[in-house]
Amino acid sequence: MSPAHPENWPVLVVKGAVDEELLKDLTGLLEAAEEADGNPSLSEQTLVTLRAGGSEDHSVMTLALYAPDEDSDPATGQDLAGFAVVAEEADGTGVLEVAVHPSYRNQGVADRLVSALKDSRGLHGLRAWSHGNHEAAAELAAKYGYGPVRELWKMRLTTSPAELPDAGLPKGVVLRAFVPGQDEEAWLAANRAAFAHHPEQGNMTRADLGARMAEDWFDPAGFLLAADATGQILGFHWTKVHPAHGSHPAIGEVYVVGVTPAAQGMGLGKALTVAGIKHLQAKGLHAVMLYTDADNAPAVSLYRRLGFTRWDADVMYGPLPGT
Repeated sequence: MSPAHPENWPVLVVKGAVDEELLKDLTGLLEAAEEADGNPSLSEQTLVTLRAGGSEDHSVMTLALYAPDEDSDPATGQDLAGFAVVAEEADGTGVLEVAVHPSYRNQGVADRLVSALKDSRGLHGLRAWSHGNHEAAAELAAKYGYGPVRELWKMRLTTSPAELPDAGLPKGVVLRAFVPGQDEEAWLAANRAAFAHHPEQGNMTRADLGARMAEDWFDPAGFLLAADATGQILGFHWTKVHPAHGSHPAIGEVYVVGVTPAAQGMGLGKALTVAGIKHLQAKGLHAVMLYTDADNAPAVSLYRRLGFTRWDADVMYGPLPGT
């Protein structure tokens, strides 16, 4: 076969931190893919781990596939056609995510990357996200013996403040903004309690929190904490703003809403959700999105009562029994 076929293109494998040139190429591809899809190609945790070159909790492995110029040696590739990232935990489990540049889709780029990963690391212990659940991703997953194991809904609300229900805070609970340098450890403890059965959110470390606080989008005024008279954090609503890019306007996000076990049953979750949405609307953002597991019936029911509708879905794939 000629070098025009992705199966003949060399795959660059990097364990740990990538250099500045490769990171620039990865970032450029992600921007092009999100502009085309309306969805990010990587989950936030994977992106944080990739930028940091790994952490004490996660190692990172990147496979990059460059498309060679027709008149050049394939080893001196020019355009980044696609890449795969594995964020792996100490126990050998991890998450695989693949991004393909819109100009190189439907050419076997993702298959070439997964095949190279299988040869270099193997697929043992890995699950894979498909953001937007593209048909091509489902076909690729089936080829390697993977099937859907989790569905994450993206829901959207477009409304005015007057259309939101009144949801006051429970008696004795006050709402305030997160204070950097003061609230980190208390919030991490509340987050662990609120998400004890959620492995991704509940296992957030100080380093993970710090990485997010260092992002351009972080705004402590939109990180709302609900506390009792003693100052103990009972719940929180961390909002996020996605700035306009390309043809996509700015949109707010219900980033994380959590209520500690001690405050369950008080109506605090609804009150925090409404308060965060109103905060975003006060910033002129009347389109608000969120992610929730499709099988989290109480959360889906609450969001639907507030006017959210299913917009899109991300699907996690895992190995099927017998594979």
